[in-house]
Amino acid sequence: MTAKVNEIKISYREKTKMADAPQLTSSRDVAALLHQNWDADTLALKESFKILLLNNSNRVKGIYQVSDGGITGTVVDLRILFAVVLKTTSTGICLAHNHPSGNLKPSQPDKQLTQKIKRAAALFDIKVLDHVIIVPNGDYFSFADNGIL
Repeated sequence: MTAKVNEIKISYREKTKMADAPQLTSSRDVAALLHQNWDADTLALKESFKILLLNNSNRVKGIYQVSDGGITGTVVDLRILFAVVLKTTSTGICLAHNHPSGNLKPSQPDKQLTQKIKRAAALFDIKVLDHVIIVPNGDYFSFADNGIL
């Protein structure tokens, strides 16, 4: 009996040399990069969740949009998030989402999700360096800066 199965291919292509990639040293760096790379037309419209994928020197390998939601929330599937993190062999990540309302205060579900991701990342020796909430006016909230990471 010959069984046919699907081929699975996992790849990551580096188009920018890591030496030329932005290096993150603070939450301000993270927020600035997010604002530069977020679709300005949707920042005040709907909530999205992204991850910044980092190498061991905190240089940005890329930004991946994990989910795109509605006006008041978005669903984050950890299996998809970690598939991307592992595929890119990232050693650190910064979590990010926007609040279209302009409210910088993290919700209880925001805090719970952050802790859930942090626990899962620890199993793979991946550092969760921050979770940044951005709002349309350019402001941001950093979980790390506020001691809730």
